[in-house]
Amino acid sequence: MSAPDALRTDPDRVWFRFMRLHQRMLGQMTTRIRTLGLSIPQFDLLSTLTEREGISQSELAERLYVTKGNVSGLVDRLVQAGLVERRAIAGDRRSYAMHLTPEGRRLAEAGIAAQRNYVATTLGKLQAGDLADLDRLVLAWRDLARAVDTE
Repeated sequence: MSAPDALRTDPDRVWFRFMRLHQRMLGQMTTRIRTLGLSIPQFDLLSTLTEREGISQSELAERLYVTKGNVSGLVDRLVQAGLVERRAIAGDRRSYAMHLTPEGRRLAEAGIAAQRNYVATTLGKLQAGDLADLDRLVLAWRDLARAVDTE
């Protein structure tokens, strides 16, 4: 094996490291979010509504990358828990605008604070240049993955 080949990093090895890191981070965030009484999908929905309140369930499903059926059941449970409310959309009898209740907003903001804290204590400890390199590489990888979607 030549010197350049020996120094080449195996993409499979990077993939598995990345996937294991993802699982570890998801597990750690799940633990933090559960202390608020939420699941990750519930937190995702609530935090999405902090960014764009008043969107329809269809728009919410698109933003969360889930099916309309999945988001409908999730919204039903959050409405029952008093965290989200459906409001009629004028001129559209089939769609409802999703809004946070005060308690839903409080939990979403607590979850966002927990997430920011986790990011600060992990990724935020990388040196600025390393973080910029990682950002560039992740975006390049994302673009390659998007290109596969269009094939």
